[in-house]
Amino acid sequence: MNLIDVATGAKLISRGAVIAYPTEACFGIGCDPFNEIAVRRVVRIKNRPRGMGLILIADHVNKLLPFIELPQESMMDPAVASWPGPYTWIFPASRRMPISLRTSTHTVAVRVTAHPASAHLSRLAGCAIVSTSANRHGQIPIRVHREVARCLGESLDFVVRGPLGHQKNPTQITDAMSGKVLRAG
Repeated sequence: MNLIDVATGAKLISRGAVIAYPTEACFGIGCDPFNEIAVRRVVRIKNRPRGMGLILIADHVNKLLPFIELPQESMMDPAVASWPGPYTWIFPASRRMPISLRTSTHTVAVRVTAHPASAHLSRLAGCAIVSTSANRHGQIPIRVHREVARCLGESLDFVVRGPLGHQKNPTQITDAMSGKVLRAG
């Protein structure tokens, strides 16, 4: 498995690649959210059940807005107050959003990341990025790039080298409609 830098990873995402990269707590698998073929590959790599949806990360909230349908503008306030940071929020999905990214309840999980490599990847790619933990569905997230290569290497195009953030657990997930924390961070 080839290790690459963030700038190369961003170029490859723009060309349809599926890559692994460091995030706040573990390595993530990602791609361009508008590339249906790449998104389907991510779902296959994860062996993820249909309808679970995928998280989108970005370096700025504006890159996430096209994926969200806000019944009230103020629904965004708690999320924006927590960003950038290790907080993922679930919002109603925009009707323009690719179906493969939505959950069966027509929602989408989004985060403005504070992790330097992940944020830089989004900035250089010029878009939000699909972000799901680098592991098969139901298994423990991978925290070492060598393990990513060993467990998923043949399925991925590349692995971006770099350190993980300081989170011990995956990010907190909160439902923006109810305010309920669905997963503690």
